[in-house]
Amino acid sequence: MTTKMRAIRGLLTLAWALFCLQMAHAGLPIQHWTQPNGARVWLVESPAIPMVDVQIDFDAGGRRDLAQQAGLAAVMAGMLSKGVAARGTDAALDENQLGEAWADLGASFGAGAGGDRMSLSLRSLTEPDLLERAVALAARQIAEPSFPDAVWVRERERLAASIREANTRPATIAGRAFGQGVYGDHPYGYEMTEATLARIAVGDLRALHARMILPCRAKVSIVGALTRAQADALVTRLLGRLPAGDAAACAPLPAVGEVAPLQAAQEWRLPFDSAQAHVLIGQPGYKRDDPDYFALLVGNYTLGGGGFVSRLTQEVREKRGLSYSVYSYFAPGLHAGAFTIGLQTRPDQAEQAVQVSRDVLAAFVAEGPTPEELKAAKDNLIGGFALRLDSNRKLLDNVANIAWYGLPLDYLDTWTKQVEKVTAADVRAAFARKLQPEKMVTVVVGGG
Repeated sequence: MTTKMRAIRGLLTLAWALFCLQMAHAGLPIQHWTQPNGARVWLVESPAIPMVDVQIDFDAGGRRDLAQQAGLAAVMAGMLSKGVAARGTDAALDENQLGEAWADLGASFGAGAGGDRMSLSLRSLTEPDLLERAVALAARQIAEPSFPDAVWVRERERLAASIREANTRPATIAGRAFGQGVYGDHPYGYEMTEATLARIAVGDLRALHARMILPCRAKVSIVGALTRAQADALVTRLLGRLPAGDAAACAPLPAVGEVAPLQAAQEWRLPFDSAQAHVLIGQPGYKRDDPDYFALLVGNYTLGGGGFVSRLTQEVREKRGLSYSVYSYFAPGLHAGAFTIGLQTRPDQAEQAVQVSRDVLAAFVAEGPTPEELKAAKDNLIGGFALRLDSNRKLLDNVANIAWYGLPLDYLDTWTKQVEKVTAADVRAAFARKLQPEKMVTVVVGGG
């Protein structure tokens, strides 16, 4: 990188930081519209720097996988970077040529799949010629992946080797058992294995792409130096090489069942020769659109999300020295994601650490936070709000979450007010509704 380029990037970074600080203290207008092709668009105009970030989300995440092909969504997303097919006058590009093309543009394109969605992302400067070429290349990568057989054979072996290596780690074993216990047969609990990889062929990747990657199924989030008209034209070009999709292709997808609540406590004690025992305790939590969201956010800061000031840290680490780190968190999604308490401890202390963690949780569910704890939690969350918007990526993540979960367009404008109005009674009632300490999954890997 030249000195000039470093200087330009430094100025862009500074400008963006100043913009984010302004946005933290001012309204954040989010524009939303639907294109004729069915694509839904959310835009934040950010003229401070000549850059644009785009995220395109499809309902093609792991929750759509079949159990026998767990990992299909993640595999398909990963294979989008392995080459594009020839079309018309456009020559085919293999993975090396594709990588070089992006490097030449100084832009980037990525893809990944989580439990809920498959996400495609583009970042580019908005200089017209550069942006035009970046959008054209991204459009090819979105619509015309080549899914080369030889590359998939190589990638499948690489992933299988990674799985075999991960299976030697106690954290992997603990996480897998915990997922099975919490989610049961829900897709959130599916695990990609060597066996499921062996059942995925290139034809499956092409079929998934043809079925799911359509303009009518796209939710597009944009943050950058573009007007609404420019953003609309950009989305049209990005999705323009995809088939339009008829009424049948664009019909609502089948509903995915909800995560079943636990009927009784489950305990998994798994032997493992390791210096530390890995402990996970939890149950299904709540969906992202749950009205208790802010009460649970504030409450969890006190319980185990607030680092050294949390109750779990005070009782497990500070008072008893059972673990260097202990935490709790909720992972809400389109379905009830897991509530998790996690820690590592000496194998001979595992049972004590489990009991103390259970006691702390039960007391918090019964009593809620003290006035002092509630104030500290709200002060910290509100004081740290600006950090949620202090980078292009974070702002885009927030806009994409608003789009994906159907949150109000003024969600970021009202976030601090929603936190501020949470009361101790709200926290206590929300935790009582969502958590049943007597029905938790407990996994201990490596305990004595």
